[in-house]
Amino acid sequence: MKNISAENYVSTQELEGIVGTSGICLRQDIEAFWQERVEKAVAPGNSIACTVYPHTQKELAAVIALAGQNRWPLLPCGSGSKLDWGGLVKFDPDPPQPRAGKGAPPLPRGKQDVVKVPREGDLGGSPDAGGMVAVSTARLNRLVEHAVGDLTVTAEAGMKFADLQEILGKAGQFLPIDPAYPQQATLGGIVATADTGSLRHRYRGVRDLLLGISFVRSDGKIAVAGGRVVKNVAGYDLMKLLTGSYGTLGVISQVTFRVYPLPESSGTVILTGETNALAEAAQILLSSALTPTAVDLLSPQLVEKLSLGKGSGLVVRFQSIAESVKQQSARLLEVGEKLGLQGTNCGENDEHQLWQRLPETIWDYGNNSAIICKIGIRPSEAVKAINDLPVQDALIHAGSGLGVLRFETATAETLLQVRRACEAKGGFLTVLAAPAHIKQGLDVWGYTGSAIDLMRRIKQEFDPDNILNCDRLILKGS
Repeated sequence: MKNISAENYVSTQELEGIVGTSGICLRQDIEAFWQERVEKAVAPGNSIACTVYPHTQKELAAVIALAGQNRWPLLPCGSGSKLDWGGLVKFDPDPPQPRAGKGAPPLPRGKQDVVKVPREGDLGGSPDAGGMVAVSTARLNRLVEHAVGDLTVTAEAGMKFADLQEILGKAGQFLPIDPAYPQQATLGGIVATADTGSLRHRYRGVRDLLLGISFVRSDGKIAVAGGRVVKNVAGYDLMKLLTGSYGTLGVISQVTFRVYPLPESSGTVILTGETNALAEAAQILLSSALTPTAVDLLSPQLVEKLSLGKGSGLVVRFQSIAESVKQQSARLLEVGEKLGLQGTNCGENDEHQLWQRLPETIWDYGNNSAIICKIGIRPSEAVKAINDLPVQDALIHAGSGLGVLRFETATAETLLQVRRACEAKGGFLTVLAAPAHIKQGLDVWGYTGSAIDLMRRIKQEFDPDNILNCDRLILKGS
């Protein structure tokens, strides 16, 4: 095995030259919350050598370029609220290594003639060291442009969702997304995980609200797609490709969204009771002329936990002018009464508390053994599923069949059983958050469709050295 010269090593000094000493947090200085998130995100035997906080898009690009040149595995992130979603990240054990000599092209896999050896003061970013560099966009948090008249907003990826909503609210507007952990979630993280929430019933998904995007490629080059106007057909639609890519294709640095006027009034109707009656009520609602913004089905356990009644639940939100909200709520309550369901009409104060408690409950990690999954099934099967699946808490969006399951504890075999039940109903189950031993016992994504080879080719094109979130979304395969 050949040795390589010191010029092939990269120490913290080179990163400090890009982001300054205040932009680097070494492993031993990482705060407890961040350390806990990281431990849940990476595979056992892997670790984070340091976390880097670029202040600008230019700095972000320089950090990623440096990592690419040295084949450091990267863990892109924002505030870390969803850092542990998806597969366990690990370094690629067989990356193409540089030849001895500066500027020489890498050797093919399996024919490397040099290996980096960790030494004191290095970041531990070599395959032998098992260290990674976390790159956080938390300090890229500026508002770039808010075109009030055009109903668009452009902001850096590290801006927190709650901060953006506060800015938009002053202009009587809002971004119609209700993601998990709204106080901590960043815009880049929301796009990277395609985390929409209940409002998708009226406003569709994150990718449909995204008008433009800037991201840094694995080689450090900045790419831009879309624009800052609603009617934009320029270039490839990379917005949809990057949405839900979990940081495996590039690091999002800036986003442009379509926004909407704040509704004048809001009201929520809750129907609870017997499964068949609830299924009929949901079908009547979805085929009617009523225009709810959210239609969620809740499992009996979740209904009881929220003190909403007994049996399964249907929670429907109307947002419009006051008279419309009043009339639509009354019509739905009439439907529920005819079907023998218990109906409740929430006032604005109670409604606000409900829509705050609902996501807090379903996304609550509780103890470290809690497991949170995303599912999709045929909408017609949704009501039956929330009663039949062996799960504590379940929320399914009635219009799309997408939803969230939460287990206090479960085995890998239990999750596979639930996955098979979802697949039998034309759907899927993805494990988002779970202890490492659970994720190691199954394929967290469970995707076996015909697009897997295409997805791997796309990953190869965007990240040929496999340094971005290796194995978080797409396994390398054979």
